[in-house]
Amino acid sequence: MKDDGQGATPAPATVRLDRWLWVARFFKTRSLAQGAVEGGHVKLDGERVKPARALKAGDRLEIRIGAYEWRITVQGLSVRRGPASTARLLYAESEESRLARQEKVSENRTQRGPSAAVQGRPTKRNRRHLDRLTDGN
Repeated sequence: MKDDGQGATPAPATVRLDRWLWVARFFKTRSLAQGAVEGGHVKLDGERVKPARALKAGDRLEIRIGAYEWRITVQGLSVRRGPASTARLLYAESEESRLARQEKVSENRTQRGPSAAVQGRPTKRNRRHLDRLTDGN
C-alpha cells in the first residue's frame, strides 16, 4: 500500500488470513499463523481454509491455540502490526468464548499437572524403583 502523504495508510478491503492473525497478535510470527491455519487450528465460518484466504470485516473465526479457543468476529483490517491495544480493536470476541476461556484459565491455575512433583533427574534409589516397576521384578 502506498502512503497517502498524511502518515496513515488507508484500511484495505481484504487481508490475507495469516497476516491478519499476526497483526491482531494471536501469533508471534506470520509463519506460526500460517502453520496454525494449515494445521486446521483456525476456521473461517466453520470451515478449514488456506493461509492466503482473503479476510474481510464481518467474517467469523474460530482460533485454537493450545487448550484455549477464541470465537471472534473480524471488526477491522490492517496490514501493519501495532500495539496490543490497537490489535484488540480489530476483532470482537463472543461472550461465551470469553467466559469459557476464563474458566479454562482458572481451572489450569487450580490444578497441578503430574509433572509438577518431578524435580530433575531421578536418584539412584528412584531409578531402581522405576526399573523394578517397568521390568516386573
